Amino acid sequence: MISIAILGTGNVAKHLFSSFKTIPHIKVVQVLGRSSEKLSFFKPYVSVSKDLSAPKKADIYLIAVSDDAIEKVSKQLRINQGLVVHTSGTRSIDALHHHDNIGVFYPLQSFSADKKVPFSEVPICLEVKQDKDLSLLEKIAHSIAENVFVLNSAQRQYIHLAAVFVNNFTNHLFYLGKNICEDHELPFDLLQPLIKETVLKLDTKTPYQAQTGPAKRNDIQTITKHLTLLTDANDRAIYKLLSQSISDTYGKKL
Repeated sequence: MISIAILGTGNVAKHLFSSFKTIPHIKVVQVLGRSSEKLSFFKPYVSVSKDLSAPKKADIYLIAVSDDAIEKVSKQLRINQGLVVHTSGTRSIDALHHHDNIGVFYPLQSFSADKKVPFSEVPICLEVKQDKDLSLLEKIAHSIAENVFVLNSAQRQYIHLAAVFVNNFTNHLFYLGKNICEDHELPFDLLQPLIKETVLKLDTKTPYQAQTGPAKRNDIQTITKHLTLLTDANDRAIYKLLSQSISDTYGKKL
């Protein structure tokens, strides 16, 4: 039996807790957080505490808090044994330098409170300071996920950077597209099949191969027309920058 104490009550903590509690050989012994309201989510299933400095004894102390709070929580944690890990994509493993045995357990996914995520499909990126700790992290990672990768802190920062491009930035573009639809009384649902097809194509093509659109084919007339339709300066700047990037990628001049 592997025992885990989770420090944090946000979306990552909730999703990890929900996955761990279905695994027979993993036991979450405690969840710790500052907010009584947020701890209420966990209270029916496990011991909870607001005292981050004195957790129950566990094999792994999993810090699932905001990036800016990791080092502060790590410093508050008073333990004599066990492996301390954080779940951040951007913070170095050295943010946990207050402890001897440290690591990273980073699930590469976007987590929302109201959307269940099948962890079996989530890549988990691991890092340890001491090789002896890797087998323990691999065991719990493989218990909930199929794809497990060992990355160092620099590699993890770059995969997180790439994730911002493919997730956060694309979602913002969906938001801008939805605004255009609403401004002109068009249903955003019209774009849903296109959005899905754009992602599905990546099952058989690389992003380079899948690219289409006016910027790739150097359609100056369409690009110019689109720019006249955009009334917001930021939207025009984004359209121009992305069009130029696509044009440069395919060796054409706008």
